Amino acid sequence: MFLFLVVVGLGVGTLLAVVFAPQIRRYAAGGVCRSAARLDGKTVLITGANTGIGKETALDLAMRGARVIMACRDVEKGEEAAASIRAAHSSADVEVRELDLADTCSIRAFAQRFLREVNHLHILINNAGVMMCPYTKTIDGFEMHIGVNHLGHFLLTSLLIGLLKRSAPARVVVVSSLAHNFGWIRFHDLHSQGSYNSGLAYCQSKLANVLFTRELARRLKGTNVTVNSVHPGTVNSDLTRHSTLMTIFFTVFSMFLKTPREGAQTSIYCAVAEELDSISGQHFSDCAPAFVAPQGRSEETARRLWEVSCEQLAIEWD
Repeated sequence: MFLFLVVVGLGVGTLLAVVFAPQIRRYAAGGVCRSAARLDGKTVLITGANTGIGKETALDLAMRGARVIMACRDVEKGEEAAASIRAAHSSADVEVRELDLADTCSIRAFAQRFLREVNHLHILINNAGVMMCPYTKTIDGFEMHIGVNHLGHFLLTSLLIGLLKRSAPARVVVVSSLAHNFGWIRFHDLHSQGSYNSGLAYCQSKLANVLFTRELARRLKGTNVTVNSVHPGTVNSDLTRHSTLMTIFFTVFSMFLKTPREGAQTSIYCAVAEELDSISGQHFSDCAPAFVAPQGRSEETARRLWEVSCEQLAIEWD
């Protein structure tokens, strides 16, 4: 009898999913960037632009006339992504440059070349990230989530902030996540050496993204450079490749997830929307202001994280 009820339940659920599939997809797709803003003459830098929402963001901004520089760890995959963008839009001005956010030497080399060869930077999108990795360390000994998702982008932004100011008006977009709600900055064990949970490490790094955004916005007041963070939504991408369980879950429930194109909409919105010209230090989801957890609104935590990040990277950034 129990087995019969289970089968019937699954059957009913499947039938409802099929019947209401169009409505489910419309709801799952979320907000859409309606701005028709052009970016002719503008230069955009996107990290992790070879796949997922990074690639879709690159395609959209290139179609708006921007020069898009795709910073990728895997140059070969980056070139494949760039070729597909050019195939979709023949006049797309896209180029690929090597950047490994898990290696501060790579970040510094990238920035040095960038500053030497690129005269302006109008939009920086800190998009690249890792999720639920087994415990590993970056080249510099940082836990991978906090090292790539936060510290790598922190260093990159610090090296390019002067160019952004000289190119103003300019924008920085930081891709965070709803997962920041479940994160805490473990100052006593930032790199999870005492204990490690891949999910919690990811949440901590996404909270760090939100705190970095708020503190950077405070420090950029009066410069005409804005910075906002985004939650792209739950996107069906290869970000879950390190978790078999998450991969299976995403495959089974793909109907309820955003496509990379849909997930890119809020990043695009924060990069181009005219109404955000003077908005800074905010968090967005589905192209609208979004809730920030209390721990993500703490000015004290944000300032302390800034100081600790500078110490970890052996830099001064006032």
